Amino acid sequence: MTGSLTMTTATFPDWNALQPGDALPPLELPPIRRLDLALYCGASGDHNPIHVDIDFAKSAGMPDVFAHGMLSAAWLARLPTHWVPQSAIRSLDLRFAAITHVGERIRCTGTVAEKFEHEGRRGVRLKLMTANHEGIAKLSAEALVAWP
Repeated sequence: MTGSLTMTTATFPDWNALQPGDALPPLELPPIRRLDLALYCGASGDHNPIHVDIDFAKSAGMPDVFAHGMLSAAWLARLPTHWVPQSAIRSLDLRFAAITHVGERIRCTGTVAEKFEHEGRRGVRLKLMTANHEGIAKLSAEALVAWP
């Protein structure tokens, strides 16, 4: 084998210092390329031509191809998994707000909405969002995170 994979392991922030309103470190993505959309088609098996074929997109009334909704969801899901271990994520509820276009730079942000304890278990509810470089919201979400 020539090379190795390096995995970063997120650790939990200090529970006692954690407060509602605290921001997660943002995730900034490079501008979306047509290649990204084509690669996602192959990886996901979603070969809808509206995401890769300009002529098809225009015939459907769109000015150009655009990102898959679930690709945007995958980007947003990276945000909490950079903050806590993936195994701590209990749910991720998404709401699509707008189409994500080729060339847009997406920024994923999140805040602690609630910190709670129930029956001896601790958890956090997060509010998450993606927006383009102009601040236009593309996707919003709520995530539940279990705490050790």
